[in-house]
Amino acid sequence: MTTTQALGTDQLVAMYRQMLLIRRFDERVLELRAVDEIDGVVHPYWGQEAVAVGVCSQLEPTDRITSTHRGHGHCIAKGADVVRMMCELFGKDAGYSHGKGGSMHIADFEVGMLGANGIVAAGLPISLGSALAASLEGKSVATVCFFSDGAASAGPFHECLNLSVLWSLPVVWLCEHNGFQAGNATEGMLAGGSPAALAAGYGIPTAVVDGNDVLAVRDAAGEAVDRARADGGPTLVEARTFRVGAHAYRTVGLADHRPPELFEEWRAKDPVTTFARRLVDDGTVGEGELREVAAAVEAELDDAIDAARRSPLPPPESALDGLFA
Repeated sequence: MTTTQALGTDQLVAMYRQMLLIRRFDERVLELRAVDEIDGVVHPYWGQEAVAVGVCSQLEPTDRITSTHRGHGHCIAKGADVVRMMCELFGKDAGYSHGKGGSMHIADFEVGMLGANGIVAAGLPISLGSALAASLEGKSVATVCFFSDGAASAGPFHECLNLSVLWSLPVVWLCEHNGFQAGNATEGMLAGGSPAALAAGYGIPTAVVDGNDVLAVRDAAGEAVDRARADGGPTLVEARTFRVGAHAYRTVGLADHRPPELFEEWRAKDPVTTFARRLVDDGTVGEGELREVAAAVEAELDDAIDAARRSPLPPPESALDGLFA
């Protein structure tokens, strides 16, 4: 298990800053959604920040990821620009999809972010294609596919894992196992025990890790990414975590019927606050430095929101641009 002493202070603080930025981005977005400054549905990443940051801390810009409908954290961790993300949520022309895609359709190929996706399990075949391309081109490039335990119930999960083994592809299947598929407990929806158990049936090396421990996630992801780059084939990492927010928000969150005691249990394991406490307890940083990081995050988000408010809407004549059939 990696300790904070094994990494440099700058890297540790950068990881904490990313986790806090992801948390505050979603909190600020939901504030804006509640007063109708932005439209569309939002799926917050609250509680899962350690997964995206731990994984992406092991990736190069040339490595690729695919995301889900709950994708803001993946985008930020891989290096997407928060101004362009915010513009997209505001429906502005400066957004990643020129304001036409919204929260679930953000992509930035320049940083290796191949796209969020509103269809459950749709990122798996995209990742398979990315890994196949890297293999055919002889590139030492890893593709990480973020997906949920809900996606493990879908056909593409099994089809893609099967092919990734047969073709020995450089892909990391990264399951964010938060225990629920929308409002349904995964234990009543998924046969076979767990995504890791299902992957083992295909002969894929697996790791089950505490998804709220950013350094534990980083360790597991590092081994999987190294295996992919070394032509060792696929790995499945199952990160056990918890989605604190409701499944989705419009102006308010959808009804949430999960047991209240779960929230108490997982709030005590909050990945952002526990990592902050760990950095202070280990003597990596002081409380004052963490306050400076928090202030910098708020200033960055203030600037992004201000830029999005001031940015123009897409011109009407561009309404059909990008459409094809």
